[in-house]
Amino acid sequence: MAWDTEGTKRKIREAAVREFAQFGPDGTTVERIAGAAGVNKERVYNYFGNKRSLFTLVLRDELMKVAQAVPIESFATEDVGDYAGRAYDYHRQHPELTRLLRWEGLVLDDQIPDEELRRRHYEYKSRAMSDGQAHGAITTSIDAGHLFFLVLSLAGWWSAAPQVARMLTGAPTEEEHARRRASVVEAARRLARAP
Repeated sequence: MAWDTEGTKRKIREAAVREFAQFGPDGTTVERIAGAAGVNKERVYNYFGNKRSLFTLVLRDELMKVAQAVPIESFATEDVGDYAGRAYDYHRQHPELTRLLRWEGLVLDDQIPDEELRRRHYEYKSRAMSDGQAHGAITTSIDAGHLFFLVLSLAGWWSAAPQVARMLTGAPTEEEHARRRASVVEAARRLARAP
């Protein structure tokens, strides 16, 4: 019987996303990840190296997924509120991403893997904001990078602190999610509105 290498790698990555999101890179073990994937830990080491390498790969994969799912070219032609709403939807469906980013900040702090590559990606996002500013579509009173970070915060913080969201706005029913999303869209538009 042939071994399904790609299927096994996929199972390990999926298990690693769940484990790292819940326990962080220092709070979980390769044994736990292997067990959740239904493989032995030697497979994890053989395919991905050490735990830190696997965490880096998992986070990189999750960031690529969000970049593909919520693309942006220019806020000169695209609505900031629509983008924020799509980002809210993504984070609601994939709360692991926000948790992984929080763990990265807590554990790795200033030793971020792929930092230069990610910085270029974020500069691309910031340029979408700068382009909107250059065309008079959005405010120039807030730096483009700051403005983009604020929009991402509006969209993502709901999944980063769900307990606070619940205490402030109530249980996360479908109706409440629709209200939250509408608030994110409106707040992003107001924040970015050109005078």
